[in-house]
Amino acid sequence: MARRCGVTGKGVLTGNNVSHAHNKSRRRFLPNLQAMSLYSEALNKSIRMRITTAAARTIEHKGGLDAYLQNTAAADLPPELRSMKKQLSKVSAEA
Repeated sequence: MARRCGVTGKGVLTGNNVSHAHNKSRRRFLPNLQAMSLYSEALNKSIRMRITTAAARTIEHKGGLDAYLQNTAAADLPPELRSMKKQLSKVSAEA
């Protein structure tokens, strides 16, 4: 499984460990990925994703998964959330 956030696209970065003697060795900076279950109230279903804690805070700040999907452009979303956004727009059009 890729170490990449499903919402923001953040991935692994590389850099150097620098010792006191200024010796350099390569290291990896891993994103803070958490397996989370995001619930859509309008669709009455949940989706399980590995997202960063920053993405989880952004979704909560926007008012939940439904509000986040409505206020985000489809081009900025990964494919599984893009299809969920289409379903959400169909449900909101029917109501």
